[in-house]
Amino acid sequence: MCTYFALLTLQVTGIATLLVLVALILGQKGAEARKGRILESFEYIAMSCRAHSASITDFGGIGDGKTSNTKAFQDAVNHLSQYANDGGAQLYVPAGQWLTGSFSLTSHFTLYLHKDAVLLASQDMSEWPVLKALPSYGRGRDAAGGRFASLIFGTNLTDVVVTGANGTIDGQGAFWWQNFHKGKLKYTRPYLIEFMYSDNIQISNLTLLNSPSWNVHPVYSSNILVQGITIIAPITSPNTDGINPDSCTNVRIEDSYIVSGDDCIAVKSGWDEYGISFGMPTKQLVIRRLTCISPYSAAIALGSEMSGGIEDVRAEDITAIHTESGVRIKTARGRGGFVKDIYVKGMTLHTMKWVFWMTGNYKAHADNHYDPNALPVIQGINYRDIMADNVSMAARLEGIEGDPFTQICISNVTIGMAAKAKKVPWTCTDVKGISSGVSPRPCDQLPDQGPEKITACDFPAEPLSIDRVVLKSCTYRMKYT
Repeated sequence: MCTYFALLTLQVTGIATLLVLVALILGQKGAEARKGRILESFEYIAMSCRAHSASITDFGGIGDGKTSNTKAFQDAVNHLSQYANDGGAQLYVPAGQWLTGSFSLTSHFTLYLHKDAVLLASQDMSEWPVLKALPSYGRGRDAAGGRFASLIFGTNLTDVVVTGANGTIDGQGAFWWQNFHKGKLKYTRPYLIEFMYSDNIQISNLTLLNSPSWNVHPVYSSNILVQGITIIAPITSPNTDGINPDSCTNVRIEDSYIVSGDDCIAVKSGWDEYGISFGMPTKQLVIRRLTCISPYSAAIALGSEMSGGIEDVRAEDITAIHTESGVRIKTARGRGGFVKDIYVKGMTLHTMKWVFWMTGNYKAHADNHYDPNALPVIQGINYRDIMADNVSMAARLEGIEGDPFTQICISNVTIGMAAKAKKVPWTCTDVKGISSGVSPRPCDQLPDQGPEKITACDFPAEPLSIDRVVLKSCTYRMKYT
């Protein structure tokens, strides 16, 4: 009996001790919660790590999908800008649905989205400032006037990272598409992410949904890294281009998946006389490991707004499925400018209307003031190591009478034609070049040089400076207040 009571006493004492310990732990955690508790640790790879961090909730953000957070985001960025010269700052967006209109970032700054964070684009037009038309375009794309600022915007910035653990930015584009189709918009639709006149920009590890128009638009900028981006929009949605480097130098786009209603990658540099006058080409561009689905447009388009010039584009390891064309060059009389030194290798294409498409008859003009004698120069176009199947037509190559597209090289290409393919797989006018190891046989303007020239089409071995960018591992422990 004594032994029983002794054991019972020990058990009661042990339970009491355990309860005391639990109370102490809960009390300590309660105190931590009052002071600000650790939410979680996370890490990511970026051009720069930051010395200071804050959460959008610190600035009154509410992630219920209904409350506008436009002011909270802009207040957060404005507050964190004080650390630009003190190691920079990071704004953390936790799990939740964060309704917001357009807001502008600052230099030496990171915007980080938790994997379950969703930025929801506001459908209240008053939350979208109106900007002047881009000087290299002279007008808006949708209307003659200005344009709505992008959801995430910045100008004259340096060292900016927009990233996450594959968090989501949802443009809620149906609202904008309907108004566009009905002709109710006075200004050009907003993009999801745009940086102007900026340097050292990283956009990575995000999912972009239903953009009102273009998704990612770096313009008049340099040293841009776009990496690990998933872009999805209905294939019938208007002008939902994926990634549009525009009058930019040193850009790297890689490891991305795009389904859209327009070109997956659209390389641009201004429109007609405005682009000619502005005179800023897109050059030194790398595109690699891209997967594209776009039944009405191209995997990679060069133009049609190319009046400032496009030069030294290197694309490799590209997969396109149910896409209108693999690579498309779009230009016209009045464009001026140039598209030259284009290098493409390692494409795998399934179910295409055209593998190659070049046209000098793309007649959409900014206005009636363009100079019809401003002829574009298209030369040094190199395609090699391409496999395609279920193709309606191998190529449609249409230069400009009196201004042929020259130095075209196509080699080591096998195209499997669809059961109901066109009887003539190639059509070529006003083009000059060579081919080697291409099936079905190209048009006479691209004479076969024989199997010994199968590697004739150049692809530069020397990397561009954007490929030498070293990324760092950044680790953070976030706290809520």
